Amino acid sequence: MKNLKARLSVFFVFSLLLMSCETNDDTYVPEENQETTINYDFGATVSKDFMGQIIDEDKNPILNATVKIGSSQAFTDANGIFIIKNASVKSNFAYIKATKAGYLTGSRTVIPTSGVNHVKIMLLSATVVGSVNSGTTGNVVLPNGAKVNFDGNFKKEDGTAYNGNVNVVMHHLDPSDEDIDAKMPGSLLASDANGDAKVLETFGMLNVELQGTGGEKLQLSGTASIEMPIDPAQATNAPSIIPLWHFDEDAGYWVESGSATKLGNKYVGNVTHFSWWNCDAQFPTVNLCLTIVNPNNQPIANVQVQLVPNNQTYPRTGFSDSNGEICGLVPSNQTLTMNIFDNCGNLISTSQIGPFVANTVLPNIVLTAGMVQQTTVVGTLVQCNNTVVTDGYVLLHYGNQTLVSDVTNGDFQFNALVCSTNDSFTLEAYDYANLQTSGEIAYTFTTPVTNIGNLIACTAVNEYVTYQIDNNPVQYLIGPIQAGYSPNGLSISVQGNGTSTNGFYLWGNNNVPGIYTTSTYQLEGGDFNYIGQQTTNTVSFNLSNFGLVGDYIDMTFSGTYENPTTNTSHSITGVIHVVRDN
Repeated sequence: MKNLKARLSVFFVFSLLLMSCETNDDTYVPEENQETTINYDFGATVSKDFMGQIIDEDKNPILNATVKIGSSQAFTDANGIFIIKNASVKSNFAYIKATKAGYLTGSRTVIPTSGVNHVKIMLLSATVVGSVNSGTTGNVVLPNGAKVNFDGNFKKEDGTAYNGNVNVVMHHLDPSDEDIDAKMPGSLLASDANGDAKVLETFGMLNVELQGTGGEKLQLSGTASIEMPIDPAQATNAPSIIPLWHFDEDAGYWVESGSATKLGNKYVGNVTHFSWWNCDAQFPTVNLCLTIVNPNNQPIANVQVQLVPNNQTYPRTGFSDSNGEICGLVPSNQTLTMNIFDNCGNLISTSQIGPFVANTVLPNIVLTAGMVQQTTVVGTLVQCNNTVVTDGYVLLHYGNQTLVSDVTNGDFQFNALVCSTNDSFTLEAYDYANLQTSGEIAYTFTTPVTNIGNLIACTAVNEYVTYQIDNNPVQYLIGPIQAGYSPNGLSISVQGNGTSTNGFYLWGNNNVPGIYTTSTYQLEGGDFNYIGQQTTNTVSFNLSNFGLVGDYIDMTFSGTYENPTTNTSHSITGVIHVVRDN
């Protein structure tokens, strides 16, 4: 099955930094290799559920991206959706990281709520935009004027000197970018030079990755000068000297490190390593909480709220959770403009709030019938035999958003703010356990409740991958599955659906039916890590059919392999029955 075009999603988080109104004396335990500590209360260790979407820069879903939250891991499906339940996080801080070959690492930090926590991350392509050579000065410039000047000194990850050509991957995020909340790492939580927590206003972000000729990661062994253009809308308020901050990928927040100087229409500063770098003004903070409700005082979820400090240019956007609540750090002693939008992006309310000198919980914000038409969409996802689905999710496509609801004993529910000119929406359901999907079905909103009754997932999935390790239960992974052949060879990949939370990837350099070893085909997956030429194994692959585009690719594989981490031997058998996409 082919990739589905992604819609704009509600998976934004409150980028001023979602924070709980609670406090807790529990000490934050940093991840391994974390560079810094921060004077901030992260709360106690708790178990929370997460659901999210990983997309590319064209807003297409990314299949088989790896998503990690602490020690928990999942893989995205063809809608870019992942589900992680019972993840161990802090009560005031959860750090979500997403990776996929060909993309930069993406991340988000959120404050977990009691329900399912929704996250959206847009991965940036790891496209090489220029190159320089060791031993000589050089530079790489982006079309918008963002620039890096290199002194020619580079090193490998083990610290030894690197000599040769250096490929440069580089992205600049302008504060005016409408997708900056989904693209930037973490949130705008930062640790200043004294280790105190701050909230930032960005004047531009720059990511640089360095690669050797063999694709190995490199770093600076000297210094580099970075130049970031100043957005014209911020030029008047841009300070002459601004702190530089780098993103600590282990900790999940920004760390102050040096400064940049305003020269004409750009900021210029020196850095000693590369990750994300950020030119930011910093502000003292207070914790602000607000709740969106209807006239009956019932919470409204999925409401888009923008907060704009009056001395800043661009807003940060968030969506209310299942309790109608949004909490975040905001600058103290400043008036804020609060804008509220419906699910089509129409402005339905604007007001001034603040200034705030202490942590504040606002009175409930009531959306009246005159402001917006609200409806709750409810239903039950059932199997072909009319029994409830216990493992799956439902997508609601409406306006410029895609809402997602997990299924609890068959039941699902959405809150929607209906636009005056559009009362049509579609639902699309997925049942992992029984390899079924509903397809996309059109409906019309009614108020105050849209009860669609039973949504039947009874269209059998027509492609799958199954495998078994030793005598463990058979793992099955359902479609959509990406499968095709290009000049680079055969590739088959699928997210962790069905009975497995781990993904599966096979690639090779032959499409002629026959029996092969790992010199031709290699496997990668969460349950068995990697089986290929670099591992001890006896796995063989029987390619029995390689159809035309739209027809099937059929393969079985079996044998033994040694886990390089545990040095233990295991058996594996598997079946691949997938539709060829290209």
